[in-house]
Amino acid sequence: MQPTIRQIKPSDDAALSTLIKSVLTEFKANKPGTAYFDESTNHLSIVFENPKSAYWVIEENGEVIGGGGIFPTANLPEGTCELVKLYLYPEARGRGLGKAIMDKCFTSAKDLGYQNIYLESMPELNQAVSMYEKLGFERQCNALGNSGHFGCDIWMVKKL
Repeated sequence: MQPTIRQIKPSDDAALSTLIKSVLTEFKANKPGTAYFDESTNHLSIVFENPKSAYWVIEENGEVIGGGGIFPTANLPEGTCELVKLYLYPEARGRGLGKAIMDKCFTSAKDLGYQNIYLESMPELNQAVSMYEKLGFERQCNALGNSGHFGCDIWMVKKL
């Protein structure tokens, strides 16, 4: 059965929390200042009730295998949202699903009136960083906004 991409629902919260923490652990990025320690990681459906946000879930055979979204992180420049909580289990990688989620996020951001998407990452997630670069994200010299993710030291922006 083909994977489907749909909007987040409350019943996804536990599966998404497990996904995010599993992937960060896999890449040895489960450290303070990352989504691993965000309390919000445990209840993403509530976070994404914000009308200026969107979160997409990849489901296959009834299981959550990935997800990603956009959020109006505090203190970002006008017209900019943040790409957040984009994670895929190993079995979901290399199948175009990361790009499919990113495309959903780009469309959602445009539909919500954003002109730019910002993201934060770290060297441990170098596979994701190279995907971001291929999709038009450019590195920045410093962090934007107030995500609270002091464990991230790669900052990128894409014009929509």
